[in-house]
Amino acid sequence: MKFNPETELITLFGRKSISVFKNRLKSFRAIIEEVVSAFPTKEAILYQDLCWTYAQLDDISTTIAYNLQRQFAIQKGDRVYCLLGNIPAFAAVTIACLKIGAIMVPVNTKLKAYELSYILTHSKPKVVIAETYLQETIEKIPSVDPSTSRYLQDVIYMDANAPEAGLSSLLVEQGTYVTEDIAETDGAFLCYTSGTTGLPKGALISQVNMIHTVMHYHYHLGSDENSRTLIAVPLFHITGLAAQFLHMVYVGGSTVILRQYQNEEYIRHIVKHEVNFVANVPTIFIMMGTSPLLKEQNLDFVKIVGYGGSPIYRQTLEQLKSIFKNATFHNLYGATETTSPTTVAPANLSMEKAASVGFPVKNAEVKVINAEGQEVGVNEVGQLLIKGPMVIGEYWDNEKANNTSFQDGFWLSGDLAKIDEEGLVFILDRMKDMINRGGEKIFSIEVEDVLKGHPQVIEAAVIPYPDEIYGERVKAIIVSNYFNASNITELQHYCHERLAKFKIPELFEF
Repeated sequence: MKFNPETELITLFGRKSISVFKNRLKSFRAIIEEVVSAFPTKEAILYQDLCWTYAQLDDISTTIAYNLQRQFAIQKGDRVYCLLGNIPAFAAVTIACLKIGAIMVPVNTKLKAYELSYILTHSKPKVVIAETYLQETIEKIPSVDPSTSRYLQDVIYMDANAPEAGLSSLLVEQGTYVTEDIAETDGAFLCYTSGTTGLPKGALISQVNMIHTVMHYHYHLGSDENSRTLIAVPLFHITGLAAQFLHMVYVGGSTVILRQYQNEEYIRHIVKHEVNFVANVPTIFIMMGTSPLLKEQNLDFVKIVGYGGSPIYRQTLEQLKSIFKNATFHNLYGATETTSPTTVAPANLSMEKAASVGFPVKNAEVKVINAEGQEVGVNEVGQLLIKGPMVIGEYWDNEKANNTSFQDGFWLSGDLAKIDEEGLVFILDRMKDMINRGGEKIFSIEVEDVLKGHPQVIEAAVIPYPDEIYGERVKAIIVSNYFNASNITELQHYCHERLAKFKIPELFEF
């Protein structure tokens, strides 16, 4: 892809003076068309023994797009609710939705019926696509909320182990999809992120948001058609979706998909496929460093290492530099609302500044404000505000969040930060009541609401406690005349029925 870094100022989502790449394409479909034309025989997706070239991915996604329109009358702007993990079907459905302008709703497959029901009724999808093993969970959703039944009339189940990764129901008939005009402000993804009220918020990621995200990654990391990444983080998270998969699509690179993270399997995949762009949360890098297999490998072919999602310790970074001797290292900071990167640490950043998340990306504008809303000075701490074409235009159907989360064109991050004399950004803490467990964001109030729903719990408070591997784990403090250390499993089972495993408290105090 020919890249031109020239910028211009436009009004976007009603926000004035937004810096954008002047020669950007206006839809991701146009990007896909260019990449397929330029690299038809290039490996696009590798998974176990399966390999799709860009031409094959194009053909499969076109057939899916056609069948979504033919079978389910999916039109531009309709939501496609996806409960898919790390399988090629996720990639194919993503590209299909981008082609027809449907809004993909990538949902965390770890969530339980209790959590899935709200996202379902809030996003109002026309069709649900899910992995077969989740059928029992999905069938429980109407018992949580009967109104969800209307959105579960059409559910497509996919078997990850079947031919073409279980896509047969969407490949029943070949044809050409109807091409609708797609504007750059049209929605592309609806990603749900936990909110301080306990209910998830739907961040509506538009075409222009995702396009600038992949262009920023290309510009700041120096990726190209020879880049190859290994995705072990969930594809339904913004890192796997944007920083890795769609980033590789933009540059014509290759994506190796790992079903789930396992130390030795991850290391073997890096070596087998000569993965030269490694991106992960620090937790995975810490885990990887504990493997004896790592010491036996020569990983000099790795050129780019990106990390983010939670703070990285200096000793972890030093270990990474000893493992990936020829790589550049980049701390990356962002959020779902910023479609991934807001800042990127440059390759030559000194170890003394290793705690910094770097400089703002090319088209971003950031500032730090105090409690009175005034911009603070150099190295003074306050809330970080972010502006740019990668910032979402709105939260889906959430007037309150839209009124309180944006200010003068900036998104209020809720993170406490400072900016030093060089312009480097340092994230210091969170204003929000949130626990960061290995990159998974858990809002205390969400877990507290579940705990307090038990008739034997009088009061509950959920807090983080430090952990060397995950950074933070979940602790619950319980007031009850019934529960104590002897019957803790009953409360854990109650949580298990209503919360994803990573949100369940691992330590209780009564």
